Amino acid sequence: MEIRDRIAVITGGASGIGRGLVERFHADGARHVVVVDRDEAGAQAVAEKVGGTGVGVDVSDEEAIRALVERTETDHGPIDLFFSNAGFVTLGGLEAPTQDLQRMWEVHVLAHLFAARAMIPRMVERGEGYLMSTASAAGLLSQFGSLHYALTKHAAVSLAEWISITHGHQGIRVSVLCPQAVATNIGANSPDAKKMDSGFSVASADGVLQPEDVAQVIVEAMAEERFHILPHPEVAEYVKRKGADVDRWIGGMQRWQGSLFPEDQHPATWLKRS
Repeated sequence: MEIRDRIAVITGGASGIGRGLVERFHADGARHVVVVDRDEAGAQAVAEKVGGTGVGVDVSDEEAIRALVERTETDHGPIDLFFSNAGFVTLGGLEAPTQDLQRMWEVHVLAHLFAARAMIPRMVERGEGYLMSTASAAGLLSQFGSLHYALTKHAAVSLAEWISITHGHQGIRVSVLCPQAVATNIGANSPDAKKMDSGFSVASADGVLQPEDVAQVIVEAMAEERFHILPHPEVAEYVKRKGADVDRWIGGMQRWQGSLFPEDQHPATWLKRS
């Protein structure tokens, strides 16, 4: 899909990857871009720069997503692409509160599901449409120091796979974005931001990309309608190694985790301290 003359909705659009893609879509001739974020003022500020529409929405609210889709299609026309991108990070293992997992599940998984429920019937009726979601390299591999992030990002990838398998023959194209480190405020916005240095700095081992770099990879992937969007190409090799010998891969991950955390700060000790 080319974005020229298309209508796109981008959640998590007030900053980071979402903002970078809003700006890129505008530059590439999108007919209209709807910028969605929990930060309504931020969404409106980004939208104003590109002549789009900024909307404050909690993406974990299914009725709010349905209303967003209805309002957008009434005001601007059929949505060609819905990019479900909102997300956040926390630190913790088995000791982490279940309610924290529930909140992350709502944002990282249910939000993608709600977007699909709202969009697929409309897209099927028109014979085409594009659904894109942000997971993470953690969704293909794992995440040191964050059980909840690893679980929900794996689920996000699985959901995208299922949608593509089930609805691809109806003209629904699906891509899932799986980056490593990107220069965004996802860590700063986390309640555990000050504690994340060891667990999340590993994601920057293959470089920290700028949002505009990720936007370029997304546009290229859309043109080819690739399922996996991997801004860090190294991730494809890691996935191959995992698939070829998962026991060896897990052993390597165990050793790598051990090198990241001092013994008294190892994730295995967190449960004892809770």
